[in-house]
Amino acid sequence: MPEIDKLFNTLIEHNGSDIHLEEGQKPKIRVHGQLTELPLETLTKESMTALLSEIAIEGDWPRFETQGDLDFAYAYGDQARFRANYFRHFFGLGAVFRLIPSKIRTIEELDLPPRIKDFSKWRSGLVLVTGPTGSGKSTTLAALVDYINTNFEQKIITIEEPVEFTHSKKKSLISHREVGRDTVSFSSGLRSAIKSDANIIMVGEMRDRETIELALTASEMGILVFGTLHTNSASKTIDRIIDSFPLNRKNQIRTILANNLKAIIAQQLLPNVDKTRRYAAYEILIRTQALGNIIQMGESMRLNSEIQMNRGQGMILMDDSLMALVQANKVTKEEAYLKAIDKTKFV
Repeated sequence: MPEIDKLFNTLIEHNGSDIHLEEGQKPKIRVHGQLTELPLETLTKESMTALLSEIAIEGDWPRFETQGDLDFAYAYGDQARFRANYFRHFFGLGAVFRLIPSKIRTIEELDLPPRIKDFSKWRSGLVLVTGPTGSGKSTTLAALVDYINTNFEQKIITIEEPVEFTHSKKKSLISHREVGRDTVSFSSGLRSAIKSDANIIMVGEMRDRETIELALTASEMGILVFGTLHTNSASKTIDRIIDSFPLNRKNQIRTILANNLKAIIAQQLLPNVDKTRRYAAYEILIRTQALGNIIQMGESMRLNSEIQMNRGQGMILMDDSLMALVQANKVTKEEAYLKAIDKTKFV
């Protein structure tokens, strides 16, 4: 058994989400959003090298020593998988491991808004799940893909770095493609997927202009595209996409986005009152007749009122979701304030 598996076992026993290893520091784990130091020896270059090289896939460790960065997934028996990120820092070697549960949790188990199930019925368009790192975007998308896999016969291609949740055979045909192993980049994987008779493409991260443009193109061609961005509201998500393009392309991109954007789910995780678990707050925008015109005219400030006017359709603003958690005594007003967009509501 690799020595690092002892650390993974400790994380699982504490119901944690991440392990942080850095040369010159003691190992730390994140539990319910809080970082805690483990009572272990300080990590040295020798101990870090032994821990990290032992589980690196053949050929990856020399590449890491040369390039200073490495991402991959590690299977911890049948209990869990870990998303590994190796890096160099000023004082030496470092690594972060994110726990990926072996069992994909359902929409009901995650207590996701029920309206999300309707997204599975769409046959084209763009659906974005957004939020900061560690906010559960991958978990939400995995639950949605699992729901489709359980109920519909579709061809689904996922493009990830690395592949996190792996879906078992149910009704759909699912192909997992890992950036760096199965394809050179998100954009090259997406370009190939467009030609692969896919009904649905899931893009793990829309991190550059080319990937964003290809995702928009795929949605325009009749493919349902799921993607992620690091934004915390619907309006900032739309602005982020438009701002990725030069001035002479913005109108064209606005038109494509106006015609094809189906929904945005922005989410954040907050610790509960006694720090024993976390709750998710959501902002949900779903396509309305007015949405295309709002995007086309560049009036993203109107999105808040559009969401408020359509609460009966399952939409909600992030601040309203946060306030509901506070009023239900699930999270403190102080925690909600830190995540709020209009902080004056939580003073």
